[in-house]
Amino acid sequence: MKVPLANLLCITVLASSGTSFPLERRGAATGKEKRVQYAAWDDVNVLAHGLLQLGQGLKEHVDKAKGQVRDITIKMKVFNVTISELGKLTQRLQEDSEALKAKAQSLEERENLVLNVSMDLREKTEELLRDRKKVHERMNKLEEKVDGLMQGEGLEAANGNYSDARTIQWMLEAQNKRIDDLVERIKQQQEKLDKQNVRIRTLQNQIHMKSERSSLKLKEDDVHLNASSEQRDSPVAMASDCHELFLRGETTSGLYTIQPTDSEPFEVFCEMTPEGGWTVIQRRQDGSVDFNQLWQAYQTGFGSLNGEFWLGLEKIHSVSKGGNYILKVQFSDWRDEVQTINYPFRLNGEESNYSLRILGSAAGNLESSLSTETSGVPFSTRDKDNDQKNDLNCAKQLSGGWWFSNCGRSNLNGRYFVTPAPKQRHQRKQGVFWKTWRGRYYPLKTTTMMIAPAEIENKS
Repeated sequence: MKVPLANLLCITVLASSGTSFPLERRGAATGKEKRVQYAAWDDVNVLAHGLLQLGQGLKEHVDKAKGQVRDITIKMKVFNVTISELGKLTQRLQEDSEALKAKAQSLEERENLVLNVSMDLREKTEELLRDRKKVHERMNKLEEKVDGLMQGEGLEAANGNYSDARTIQWMLEAQNKRIDDLVERIKQQQEKLDKQNVRIRTLQNQIHMKSERSSLKLKEDDVHLNASSEQRDSPVAMASDCHELFLRGETTSGLYTIQPTDSEPFEVFCEMTPEGGWTVIQRRQDGSVDFNQLWQAYQTGFGSLNGEFWLGLEKIHSVSKGGNYILKVQFSDWRDEVQTINYPFRLNGEESNYSLRILGSAAGNLESSLSTETSGVPFSTRDKDNDQKNDLNCAKQLSGGWWFSNCGRSNLNGRYFVTPAPKQRHQRKQGVFWKTWRGRYYPLKTTTMMIAPAEIENKS
């Protein structure tokens, strides 16, 4: 039974102060004078003050408990709402998954149908080719007979059979033309089938990617469900590079913000391809930006991400230090012919002057114009000479900053010649060049350098 706090205090006071009433002590039979004892007033005040403090403390404790109960109730309501939303989201994802499975099954059936039709067309093509070969053999025999008639027999007999041979030859030519038309139609049909196969594979890849995203979304929801209320309010972690953005569903090239491990967020230009996302680290296209910069500028980056720019050595290092990466170099000449070369690479940090190590052979149709020394080649600028020429500053001689080994193999950060290249060789050698393509003194029109995880090559 619950007793009000005020009643409890009154009962306690009365029980404790009962000593304030006179107490009679019964004496002996001798009839001595009775004595009366009273409690001291100070003791009563102390006792009452202590009881008041006790009551105040109990009241504060009860109020605090009520506040905690209210907070717990609010959090439970939020938790119930979150559970309900996750249930609805899970149901939608399951419906999407079923729809994707049905679409995938339909595509597989269409692919099987296309494969069957393709096999039938191949068989018909082979049969037509065999018939064509037989017709050619028959035609050759008839031509031989016609030649024999024209040469071995008399002119009259020959003239008599000549018209029949011409008729037969005309029929054979018409037949050959029909066969050629059929073969051409079969080739066109085969091309359509090949395009259809490519489209089916593309749709299958898209379905696979959507399934992966659905699985990733479910995992993220599980993480949010198990996290505390404070963690649920925290923002989603940023991607570490453009390929991670691609895996999250971004397929449009443009500006994005990334945050590599142990690094501050920064903006990059992402080149999205069917295979994945590439983080662009350099672009030259119109000469609008001066690349003859000092060490500090090359370390932090300069230019405009929508035009010409250098991302920055420290940012490139922060993106690529997390694993195996590919460096893709793409350039074009003034006839708009394009060449591409790929390198597995590693870029060391500031302590080694951002030395570049090529870890394997280059992929592409060109020979490498970057040094493949196992120790790596440090980056060099005109105010920080780190090249391997003891008697010459390559950056000052050639302009710009680059991984110079001996000043003569490549420099994609050199001067950009908008007008025709100068005739003097000492000026032309300061241009943007790649020695193994168009030569040492040919200034390139455009260059783009981009990096991505090595796994992207397995999908291309």
